[in-house]
Amino acid sequence: MRTSLSLVLTFALPLILLVATGLGKNSAALGGTEFRISLALTVGLVSIGTVGYSLAIARDRDTGVFQRLRVTPAPTWTIMVSRWIVQLGAVLVMAIVVLVVAALFVGVTLPPQDYLFTVLVALLGSAVFLSIGQAIVGLIASADTLNAAGRLLYVPLIGLSLFGDTDRLGTTVELVSRWSPGGCLETLLSAAMGATPWSGQLWGALFASFGYTVVFAVIGIRWFRWVSH
Repeated sequence: MRTSLSLVLTFALPLILLVATGLGKNSAALGGTEFRISLALTVGLVSIGTVGYSLAIARDRDTGVFQRLRVTPAPTWTIMVSRWIVQLGAVLVMAIVVLVVAALFVGVTLPPQDYLFTVLVALLGSAVFLSIGQAIVGLIASADTLNAAGRLLYVPLIGLSLFGDTDRLGTTVELVSRWSPGGCLETLLSAAMGATPWSGQLWGALFASFGYTVVFAVIGIRWFRWVSH
């Protein structure tokens, strides 16, 4: 029951954000429809990958699920890979739903290749945030502590993605935001939807995203504990 409710909320939040930011003059103030779609996708990816995934793994570890799975004939690496595949499937569904809602209720339609690129970038972003979630659950053993840490990270992971294209808070904040995981995702999503041309910065965002994925995944796998004690 709790899992089903969490899944509904995870899917509902990006959609509510997508529609709500288009009310009145909010769309223009937030940078246009493409930015609203990328923001909704980012919120969904953080919710599914960093917060939802890490909490699910921590709860299963606390209840002894992983300890029981490790005594089965299946290699240990397949256990984590299967969890990642489930999360990637959820991300794929979420991205498609957001794009459909954007077309039906926001009036944003993209060429077929841009839909494909956007979904592919969303899957790359999910790998980034899943690796962050893996690092968190690897470094923090307690589910309660991880729940608090996930809530603390939720705001900066999303908030930093908002200021990558503006220097209203200063050039330092702009630079940090642009090269943060969320900022790199925003840059790539903007290009995928055709809002910005491909450039050297986009290559940098692509390589940085792969780098974030590798670094955080290595941390999460290296220090992951199969039991909570």
